[in-house]
Amino acid sequence: MAMDAIQLNLLKEVAGLEKIPKGAYNIRANGESAGRNTTANIDIVSKEDGTGIDIIIKPGTKNESVHIPVVISESGITEFVYNDFFIGEDADVVIIAGCGIHNCGADLSKHDGIHTFHVGKNAKIKYVEKHYGDGDGTGGRVMNPKTVINIAEGGYMEMETTQIKGIDSTDRVTTAVLDDKATLIVTEKLMTHGEQYAKTDFVIEMNGLDCSAHVVSRSIAKDKSKQLFTSNVKGNNRCNGHTECDAIVMGDAVVAAIPQIEANNVEASLIHEAAIGKIAGEQLIKLMTLGLTEAEAEEHIVNGFLK
Repeated sequence: MAMDAIQLNLLKEVAGLEKIPKGAYNIRANGESAGRNTTANIDIVSKEDGTGIDIIIKPGTKNESVHIPVVISESGITEFVYNDFFIGEDADVVIIAGCGIHNCGADLSKHDGIHTFHVGKNAKIKYVEKHYGDGDGTGGRVMNPKTVINIAEGGYMEMETTQIKGIDSTDRVTTAVLDDKATLIVTEKLMTHGEQYAKTDFVIEMNGLDCSAHVVSRSIAKDKSKQLFTSNVKGNNRCNGHTECDAIVMGDAVVAAIPQIEANNVEASLIHEAAIGKIAGEQLIKLMTLGLTEAEAEEHIVNGFLK
């Protein structure tokens, strides 16, 4: 696997990698494979039609991880990738994904991807996904990730998704179907600036008895950027669901939040929350009395909000 300095920096930003990771991994660079490794318990297989990969995790696999980052460092590359994850019963694994785009040219660079998770009975998965963009070209940096989640009885999935820099346009879609006693926890962190646009859409079908879902989005919109957050948590059985959107607006930015809950069973317990506002003046004043400039105080508040 040979990668240049730009690609290695993207890899560090989206997956925290400074060297080849231990365990299973599949690294994709500029639309092609840049390296792959499997283990006795985790197999990675290319789809026959060339559209993506299947990640197959054996039942009972514990304390292993999978890295599947994507980096694009050439202007004008656009791709659509389908990846399927099959997590066996009683497995407990961490999956680290992410996509980074460096565009110094005039052409559009774009990555669209669909990740479908089949979480087996009593399996546990932590999925970490980060999106990042840089480069001083006039061409756009666009990402449209779609995550499809199916959690079997007693399964557990924790999803952390982050986009805090450099993506001009993104349409982020997450759908999930939960079986009996299944659990889904989603934490989204998002920041836009300039004239960027970000749309997030969650649709959660809580079909199983005593299943639960907790979806929290924290976002910051700066300058003239725009954000739209929508969510629909459907309680179709005795279950517990919660969706929340907290946003800070700065400059001339615009944020719209449309959280929705739908109780289709008398024993469904659902909550939705949304809060949008500017940084409180007293917060700035307090930090400035400690010696920070106004800009430093704003940065400190923003960093704390997105932790």
